[in-house]
Amino acid sequence: MTAPQDLERARFNMIEQQIRPWDVLDPEVLDLLGLVKREDFVPAAHKALAFVDMELPLGGGRSMLAPKVEARMLQDLDVKPDEKVLEVGTGSGYMAALLGKRAARVITLEVDAGLAATARANLQKAGLANVDVRQADGSKGLPGEAPFDVIVLSGSVPEVPRALLEQLKVGGRLAAITGNEPVMRATFITRTGDASYETKQPWDTVAPRLANFPEPSRFSF
Repeated sequence: MTAPQDLERARFNMIEQQIRPWDVLDPEVLDLLGLVKREDFVPAAHKALAFVDMELPLGGGRSMLAPKVEARMLQDLDVKPDEKVLEVGTGSGYMAALLGKRAARVITLEVDAGLAATARANLQKAGLANVDVRQADGSKGLPGEAPFDVIVLSGSVPEVPRALLEQLKVGGRLAAITGNEPVMRATFITRTGDASYETKQPWDTVAPRLANFPEPSRFSF
């Protein structure tokens, strides 16, 4: 078993050596990464890798995003304490926990029943009472609970579906990783009016695909 001081040293090194160099400099986000115990959201077989700069397998072809990607998305979204957040792709619940510490309410959708149950248990253990895990296909969003201040896609998609954009409040923000390997873009879309949106793509990364998002046809006739 890893000694508590070794865990804290590994967490400190993750923040200082991986996350800060990736332009994550918001002190509130950095404090949060020290507070929310990433190792509690990592499958037992991979606990030794909890702070390593890599995606971690969760089973069923799913992965946790690399810590620096989660941290940068969290910083760039600038979630406020009175906001309602929808996350698509709960995984083990770690990103939902980070969001729950910043927002008023988080609803997170996970298509895999086993992962949804694990995430629910992880979040309960972490004391996050404002995070609601639901087993559902996140590609359609959650129209019955819309509109949202923030929507986060915790994985990559070929492109952001219109149905999700329409569930944002005016002034609301959506974060996703879009495109195809070898280069994908972090994509931040702000709803600026009833039918208008502003898109920024400030950095590149690569992330595993979320389930059930259709790939656009590569054929044209």
